Amino acid sequence: MNDRLNSSDYPPTDIPTSSQGFILQRGGEELILEKVSDRFTVRPQDNLSPQDLSQANWGNWRRNIPKAQLALFAVPPSQLEGAMSVARASDDVAFASHVYQIKDSPSTRVYLTDQITIQFATWVDSSTINAIATKFGLIQQKSVPSLPNTFVFIVGKQAQANPIKISNQLIALPEVVVAEPNIITHQQSHYQPRDPLYPQQWYLNHNGGNQLANGSHISVEKAWDITRGIRSVVVAVVDDSFDLNHPDFQGSGKIVAPRDLKENDFLPLPNEKEASHGTACAGIILAEENGTGIAGVAPGCAFMPIRSTGFLDDESIEDIFNWAVEKGASIISCSWGASAIYFPLSLRQRAAITRAATKGRNGKGCVIFFSAGNANRPVSGTVNEQGWQKDLVKGNTKWLSGFAVHPDVITVSASTSLNKKAAYSNWGNNISVCAPSNNALPGMWFQDQGYVYTQPSINTALSGRGILTTDQIGAAGYDPGNFTSNFGGTSSATPVVAGVAALVLSVNPDLTAKEVKRILEETADKIVDLEPDPQLKMRYGTYDENGHSQWFGYGKVNAWRAVQAAQKLRTATFSTTGILRGENTNKVAIPDNDKQGIKSAIAITDSSLVKDIQVSVNITHDFLGDLEIYLIAPNNHLVLLQNRTLGRRIQLQATYTVRSHPVLQQLLSLPAKGRWQLWVIDYALKDTGKLNSWELILGI
Repeated sequence: MNDRLNSSDYPPTDIPTSSQGFILQRGGEELILEKVSDRFTVRPQDNLSPQDLSQANWGNWRRNIPKAQLALFAVPPSQLEGAMSVARASDDVAFASHVYQIKDSPSTRVYLTDQITIQFATWVDSSTINAIATKFGLIQQKSVPSLPNTFVFIVGKQAQANPIKISNQLIALPEVVVAEPNIITHQQSHYQPRDPLYPQQWYLNHNGGNQLANGSHISVEKAWDITRGIRSVVVAVVDDSFDLNHPDFQGSGKIVAPRDLKENDFLPLPNEKEASHGTACAGIILAEENGTGIAGVAPGCAFMPIRSTGFLDDESIEDIFNWAVEKGASIISCSWGASAIYFPLSLRQRAAITRAATKGRNGKGCVIFFSAGNANRPVSGTVNEQGWQKDLVKGNTKWLSGFAVHPDVITVSASTSLNKKAAYSNWGNNISVCAPSNNALPGMWFQDQGYVYTQPSINTALSGRGILTTDQIGAAGYDPGNFTSNFGGTSSATPVVAGVAALVLSVNPDLTAKEVKRILEETADKIVDLEPDPQLKMRYGTYDENGHSQWFGYGKVNAWRAVQAAQKLRTATFSTTGILRGENTNKVAIPDNDKQGIKSAIAITDSSLVKDIQVSVNITHDFLGDLEIYLIAPNNHLVLLQNRTLGRRIQLQATYTVRSHPVLQQLLSLPAKGRWQLWVIDYALKDTGKLNSWELILGI
């Protein structure tokens, strides 16, 4: 078979041949690309060391992009094509590629990988798929879960074009629904700290003071009267790095399933030069209540630190959300987005988030948060731009944050300590709620250049206090010492709301992700800002007939009201007049291949009759399929909660209810008083584990 594309076999694309390499298919849209005049990438044949790369004769090595095994080189613009030709001729180079940027999105670098995702029409059979793949020089790598007839292909050596051109040729075929090259872009954290130190966590609760408006906090102290969080609720924080040695991240069962996707290990620690944005975000949610330092919004919950690669290609996003789901995350907090003005998500990125939001937590869905961003621009919309430095952005400009507009996420904007819009906070119809943060100038952070582009200047003073949170220990980080009050942006607003969601799930773990979102929105405080935005002069600080504000979403999150609402829903579910709750957080090793197992007890002193029952279990084990789990009532009645069907899973965070496990009905109408026990038995050799904690809730 002739491997060259034959126009008689397939209809021509509508994109002119000369332009095919400059149109990026992305999220059902076409983005215009431009070549970067002084950068290109190579993929070495072997794993060359930085020293080897720095001695290469085809350019100046700048850094590696590990996820795609790429090395980035810089040359004078006049030497670009010649340097690439020299690199391609080298026996040490598998291929060389231009670096691109998205038109009208300054400093957004696009790096090519050798992957293309193709979704075929439902009527296309495997033989036709194989024929198309062969024609274009593609090798099928894997299917994409939950997307019908969708596969990831590798661009083989016999391919006649780069992945962008091939995707544009494929999309013209009637058999192809979507064809997207997997590109790599930089990840952008939504904050650059600027504000002076403030020694108080005013955003949790305050009674007034300097630059503190009445009710500008989240009313967390009243929520803490109900719950301060439980370890079975695990919050995954996805960010650049985490100082896991910080005193406020210590405690039994505090850290769960850490992952470093950048270094491909399990220690997501910062290097010496990093300010560790993730340490600051995690402290806002989860700082342990231990008598020193600060307290997070949900100090009793567990912390799953996930260090990202720093790039946002399809596989990196899949790795983030797949890890969080597989390891039992309840909540996923993301204070970052793409370093781009207009950036729709790819098919695989959208699917990865949807899978986590619908399949996580045993089908109830992980509650996923994204920050709106700090440019004072719509998360989706057009602004007539004027006055940027060097006219970097000018005229009618479309803005889009693909992560923030995903329908399965909760997008968070920022308010200030004066209950006003934060000057930098992005806005729009996709904002769910806001949360208190600092106030500062709008800014876009471009990592390639290492400086901040500011939008047109704001002459009025910006009032508001900063956010106090955890920092790297010692001199490293944002400030000397273990804490910083310089934090802010929608990066700090987002973990505030994620912490409230953790409290919500702590009182009602049966809630679905959509129910948590609805609770947060329905219980939010309707703060109002009648002043015009000091930069764009817009007035979006009120609410429409549906109760939504473009600046504040459905309002500022209120922890107390949200936890109350979740508790009422739980009580309604139990259909009882009261609830008895007990928890045992003592970790116990599960003996290997021992039918005696281990028993962990919770004592109940109330003698009321049991009308409903719920058991939550947290176990880590090398092979959960070895285990059976029983609940033993005070009268020694035994109920099997979990048989040996968990297979190769290693983390169990499950809740067993009368509705999910009707066998528990056998324990209804018994007196609650007495010693309730969880019995865990390992029936096979080799693999071991431990019971981390369990919780018993009785409706009476």
